[in-house]
Amino acid sequence: MKKVLFILTALLVISCSPDDSPSYHYVILPVETFEVPETVQTGQIYQIKVSYKRPTTCHVFEGFYYDMYFEFRTIGVQNIVVDRNDCIDTDPDEEAIVKSFDFSPTEFAPYTYIFRFYKGKDEQGNNIFEEVEIPVE
Repeated sequence: MKKVLFILTALLVISCSPDDSPSYHYVILPVETFEVPETVQTGQIYQIKVSYKRPTTCHVFEGFYYDMYFEFRTIGVQNIVVDRNDCIDTDPDEEAIVKSFDFSPTEFAPYTYIFRFYKGKDEQGNNIFEEVEIPVE
């Protein structure tokens, strides 16, 4: 019985120890600029270039937020933000970071793809998107 009580006490003490792992969260950043083809063809691969600015030195590129819904493609820049006290705000005049991803229209492609690039939020907190239509030839 003493062994069981000892093990339970040890587990309780261990489970209460502080978590030393880094704390972070994800954010979607606005797209500054983008480059898309004027038209696309099924079976081809196209590179979509996107630029963005990171707000602090604690923002790290993690990939793209990419959502598909019928002919719509919604895109934003996903960053990990490391929760630290020594983050430094970046210079707003600093050159934007350019990243890219591949896009390949499927054989069941619609007549037109509509890309919606996330541009931030308005005064009411609503998402703002810039849309561009890309016809499929």
